[in-house]
Order: sequence, then structure tokens, then C-alpha cells
Amino acid sequence: MHFTDAKSILTPRSMNIYRGCTHGCIYCDARSSCYQFKHAFEDIEVKRNAAELLEEALRKKRRHCMIGTGSMGDPYIPAEKELCLMRRCLEIIDRHGFGVTVQTKSDLVLRDLDILAHINRTAKAVVQMTLTTADDGLCRIIEPGVCPTSRRFEVLCACREKGIPTVVWFSPLLPFINDTPENIDGIMDYCIRAGVKAIICFGIGLTLREGNREYFYAALDKAAARDKRFLGLKDRYIRTYGNSYIVSSPDDRALMSRLSRACRENGIMLGTDSVFKWMEEFPEDPLQMQLF
Repeated sequence: MHFTDAKSILTPRSMNIYRGCTHGCIYCDARSSCYQFKHAFEDIEVKRNAAELLEEALRKKRRHCMIGTGSMGDPYIPAEKELCLMRRCLEIIDRHGFGVTVQTKSDLVLRDLDILAHINRTAKAVVQMTLTTADDGLCRIIEPGVCPTSRRFEVLCACREKGIPTVVWFSPLLPFINDTPENIDGIMDYCIRAGVKAIICFGIGLTLREGNREYFYAALDKAAARDKRFLGLKDRYIRTYGNSYIVSSPDDRALMSRLSRACRENGIMLGTDSVFKWMEEFPEDPLQMQLF
């Protein structure tokens, strides 16, 4: 981990306090070369002046809006427990009357539910959580540095109890690993019981490009030494997909149909553009909206 003084924090309505990650997810797109990391991915860059920059940026904004965070670096990395930069930023967002959408895989977000709940009462707060597998054992292999899916389910339930709407990233589903009807049903069971508002899904599959493809393949080889489900998988990916960017499951259509049906039956919004639009909408009169 290293510290830097950033020149800006909002681009234009999203922020990343940290750059890099220690979650170790084997499929992470943020490792791609196109993002031009100049340091090791696990050597997290900390924008130590993030709170001061955010204070200045929000003071200058003419209209309230939703502020997003977590798209390129989880705001709840382990170091956040001591640094508290995310909490300071949430306090600033709350004080200035803005809304917030937080994307994370960490249960550390529970620490800040008090602020998020207050933001949601006066503006709008959304917690986004990624769920890729209902199997905690598999989760520890493909997402080794973060809390297991069952714990993330508990986070979603805690948000529901505080009245904070949640969105689940149903992505990625890795071909030949967790692209099964049983996994779809297992994740959906978590979503239904947690009362999630919406699900973001780009299809059953993942993306691979220079940087994250090499890391993914190396991780498959390492996993094969621990779990027979991964034996020969790297070669199978290479034979099936070559250097394709979009890596879709052979069962994409059937599994998406299964997911869509489950969402319709349980009143859960499913999509990409439609869900992003809902999250980005800042309520003009939040208190009046809650009455209805």
C-alpha cells in the first residue's frame, strides 16, 4: 500500500478512493492492461486527500446528484478499517445532501450502515453487492480475499432491515465452473430472501482481455492443484474461446431465461441500463417519495 495526493476525486459523479485491490478475485477485469496501472495491483494506491477533494467538489456542484463509488476499486478494502477514508467521504456526502451508490464485496460496509441509512432517509443510498456463487467453498477459490457469499447475504439482509435498497451484481458466471442451474437458483434464493431491489447481469459469462486473461489462466492452474473441478480448465478455455473478449457460457440463453423468470416471479428488477438509470436517479423530494 502506498499513499498519493490526488488532483481530483470525481469523474464526474463517481469516485475511487483506492486504486488496486487485495480481494484476489481470479476474474477481475480491473487487472486489464487498458487501465494502465503503474504499480502492482495488490500495492493499493490510497488517495489520502480524497475527503478534502470531495468536500471541495460537492461544495461547487449546483445540483444534488448520486455519487457512485467502487467501480474500479472496492472502497472497503481491509485497510479501510483503520484509514476510515470511505466513512469520512460518506459523512461529507451526507452533510451536503447528496445520494450515494456503493459497490463492494466486503462486510466492512456494515460499519457504515448508520450513515448510509441517514443518507437514504434524506436523499438516496444504494448498496451493490457481487454474488457469483452460492457455494462458499468455491467462493474461497475464485474470490479468496473477501468474505464468502453467505456473509454477503447477511450484509444484504442487514441493509434491508435498515431500509437501504440493494442491487446484486450477478456477474461473472464462469463457464464450466459456476454456470449451472443449481448456482443460478442458489444465488436467486439469496436475492429473494434478502429482498434485493434489482439484479445487474450482462449475460452468463465473463470478459477476458490482456492483463486479466493471463492472471485468470494462472489462477485456474493453481486452483487445479486444490480442486478437481479446475483440472484441464485452462486448456478448455483456450480451445473454446481463444483470445475472445466476451466469454459466454454455452448455456447462456437457457440460464438467462431461468434468471429472468425467477426475477419476474419475485418482483426483482433485472437488467443493465434500466438498473443503472434507477440507481443514478436522484429523488427531487426524498421525504415525500417515502410517504408514497
